[in-house]
Amino acid sequence: MRIGEIAALVGLTTRAIRHYHHVGLLPEPERRPNGYRAYSVRDAVLLARVRQLTELGLSLDEVRDALADDAERELAEVLKELDADLARQEADIRERRRRLCALLAEPPGATGPVSPALAALLAQAPRTDSPSAAKDREYLTLMDARTGSQEIFALLGTLIADPAVVELYERLDALAEAPADDPRIAPLAADLMAAVPEELFAAIPEHGVVVSGFKEALLAEYAPAQAEVVGRLMEAFMERGRG
Repeated sequence: MRIGEIAALVGLTTRAIRHYHHVGLLPEPERRPNGYRAYSVRDAVLLARVRQLTELGLSLDEVRDALADDAERELAEVLKELDADLARQEADIRERRRRLCALLAEPPGATGPVSPALAALLAQAPRTDSPSAAKDREYLTLMDARTGSQEIFALLGTLIADPAVVELYERLDALAEAPADDPRIAPLAADLMAAVPEELFAAIPEHGVVVSGFKEALLAEYAPAQAEVVGRLMEAFMERGRG
């Protein structure tokens, strides 16, 4: 068989077969006196196996290893690994579809692309136009993809559903034009800390719930007096969590 004939037989392109020759995956067959390569049935079987394995997701290096001497045992191991990887992908796709279904079931623009746990948490929050509350919702959205956040969201449920939280947000909003030494700062920070459920401290990872540099970036979003309150709250929060 010529290269075009074997390519048509196994469903590959002649370019792919030449590439397999180039990378050493398929030995070059002997050439006839007229210069054409002469492919055998054995070559066709080998190419068919190469195509099957690449369609399953194996790289060419993995295919080469699988087709080497004593390949049957190694091929079984490679295929088991591939099967486990595909199973993980299937589980991930199912979870992503579950989250998508939850989002599609909500009114347009209700919570945005967030996890069901965060969507449930935000649904409990009292309605408010507080700018400080809006910042907290943005922070929760950033937390949404971090490990352990789902447990924290569950524990925040009792806090966020408390109508008194709105009053705390309003007190923080009232500091928008205040200096960093305003006498209202310390009492507000203490009241905010007192509102946090005790169970939440145990759920805080040792490394915290924010990445390095986030605290500074977050505080930069607030006016000086507000940043002082939030900074004190974050410090006390992390200190309690480590204790």
